[in-house]
Amino acid sequence: MSYWTAFILTLFSPVIGGFIYGLERIVRARMQGRVGPPLLQPFYDFFKLMDKRSIIIHSFHAFMGIMYLIGTWFALFVLLSGGDLLIAIFFHVLSLAFLVVGGFSVRSPYSVIGAMRELLHMVAYEPLYVLSAAALYLVTGTFQVSGILHSKHVPLIYLPLFFTAVLFSLPAILKKSPFDTAEAHQEIIGGPEIEYSGKFYEAVYTAKWIEYVYAFFFIFLFAGGNHILGALLIIFAFFFFNLLDNVTARVNFRQMVAFHWYILIPLAVINLMLIALWRS
Repeated sequence: MSYWTAFILTLFSPVIGGFIYGLERIVRARMQGRVGPPLLQPFYDFFKLMDKRSIIIHSFHAFMGIMYLIGTWFALFVLLSGGDLLIAIFFHVLSLAFLVVGGFSVRSPYSVIGAMRELLHMVAYEPLYVLSAAALYLVTGTFQVSGILHSKHVPLIYLPLFFTAVLFSLPAILKKSPFDTAEAHQEIIGGPEIEYSGKFYEAVYTAKWIEYVYAFFFIFLFAGGNHILGALLIIFAFFFFNLLDNVTARVNFRQMVAFHWYILIPLAVINLMLIALWRS
């Protein structure tokens, strides 16, 4: 994929993510026996936010919300342009750090609690994605996304435990049940972004759409050069993730971190060790 193609896809990634979010809301409604909102509802919400008055707590807080959007955009651009997988993960962690710092920068207890929980999310699932980069390197021999997508090996065959771990971590990265601890709609309503409004909340809202594309692109990488399989994995992950969101209740932050560190990460490490032994 050329840089211009990657740039255009990255530029329109919020639109793609918005459609994914709209489809998710329809699928979730059908699973619950409801009609649900129209497919374009996320975009209606987007334009509604544009008309709302932006209340700035202070300039640094507003700036951190914008940087969260820019950082997430950069992370996705690195993936789509075929760049280094570790750099993409770094930009994603950096973007979340901007959101966390922004949440901590205001005196609202709800924002601070949301920022603390967002930080716990990062501690829980980000090591798994770093390990995924190492595992994909062992299978394909490269950290470059372009090399992974042109590899003759299918990572899923060698990394079934890793794929399972990443699949179960999707609700954590996208803030869905049972790992919607950061946002915890029943308690603090909006997580670290609760004090954003108007255009600044719109930036945070848009970044969440980009995260959909980022997360599902990771699933796509497990197919290697078999792009048809990659598309099927994304479809499977989408419905599995929504089913999990519908049939589970939110766990507390201790259970979320424990599940990742005591079950998912050890599962991934076992797979990583088996691959390393097989390769040696």
